[in-house]
Amino acid sequence: MSDRSSPPLPELLRVFGRIGVLSFGGPAAQIALMHRELVERRDWLEDQDFLRALSFCMLLPGPEAMQLATYAGWRLHGVRGGLIAGTLFVVPGALVIAALVALYAAFGALPLVQAGFLGIKAAVIVIVLQALRGLARRALTTPSAWAIAGLSFAGIFAFDLPFPLIIAAAALWGGLAAREVPAAAPAAPPPPSGVHPLRIALPWLALWLAPLAALSLAGAPLLAQIGWFFAWLAVVTFGGAYAVLAYMTQTVVDGFGWISAAQMIDALGLAETTPGPLILVTQFVAMLTGQIAGGAGLAIAAGAVALWATFLPCFLWIFLAAPYLERLAARPRLAAALRGITAAVSGVILNLSLWFALHVLFDRIGQYDLGPLSLPRPDPGALDVTALALVALAALLMPVAKRGMGETLAALAAAGVVCAYL
Repeated sequence: MSDRSSPPLPELLRVFGRIGVLSFGGPAAQIALMHRELVERRDWLEDQDFLRALSFCMLLPGPEAMQLATYAGWRLHGVRGGLIAGTLFVVPGALVIAALVALYAAFGALPLVQAGFLGIKAAVIVIVLQALRGLARRALTTPSAWAIAGLSFAGIFAFDLPFPLIIAAAALWGGLAAREVPAAAPAAPPPPSGVHPLRIALPWLALWLAPLAALSLAGAPLLAQIGWFFAWLAVVTFGGAYAVLAYMTQTVVDGFGWISAAQMIDALGLAETTPGPLILVTQFVAMLTGQIAGGAGLAIAAGAVALWATFLPCFLWIFLAAPYLERLAARPRLAAALRGITAAVSGVILNLSLWFALHVLFDRIGQYDLGPLSLPRPDPGALDVTALALVALAALLMPVAKRGMGETLAALAAAGVVCAYL
């Protein structure tokens, strides 16, 4: 717990409610907002504690910004504060997503709406490439990191290897390649007294998985399938939402056939417009799947199951590991494994960028297969010139003119509608 006096609970509710409502723009903007509110304006956390917690949250699977909010709440008001902070970070975006799914199901097939979506899709390509550029600058600083990124890209793009296997291999490479601990390295602090990990882990594991087991035994098969898939996704979501989107797309589009590739791209584009973590795209996918399979009632149930499976383990990771933050930070091999994962994520996000670009820019994409090698083969005659022009406009607005994500998405949606009537 923090050495500083804890703020009153109503003040905690107000501040984290504000953070949840204003947390647009992805993890970087959300983390900056939390730093401004918690460190600069209110002095609730020290800067070094905030940065150490951020590094710690990047070690964990799941959305690091939501987990950072949960950790901050835990430092200020224990488990109660963590629950408040983490929940308020997710709820505003979840409500917006639910409304967007309803609108998408009712009006998404209209030509005018589809034209707007084409602009949003074009903007998403540039947004993902910008995220890749920022990550690569931080992560690819050694020949080993470049090698991991290149092999990860080849593995998922050309050989269709599963994302969890790529992440596990990268962590193993990073951990084994770590240099010996320097003689001057500080010793790891002793484990906290009075903390019993099993007493924390078992109730949260039961709370997380028991409802999914009940769905498997007596619920709708689709809801059970959604719950277990997103629970598994919550365990392997290292490197943020962009990294795992390729794996999620690979599974929900090609594996389960829940939604189409075009609907998956629409889901990401709409998720970019909401506050809260981008991984709320899981709720959109689940609700759209439920809507297609059984209407509004099943959509609401599917969204609730996806939210439970995706976000409840975030509280488990934080409450279980937060007391050991100082001890974890002193382990160099763990840090090296994380660097390996981060390098691999760069290659995986590059694959996601190409996947989005191909499906937005070309109406027809074939496949070239040679043994284990499987490569997409776009039809040059099926190039969508309007989509290409919209991608160029998005590239001018964001990287060149330095416009924000929300402004760019709105401008590109309007441009897509205008292009449809030219």
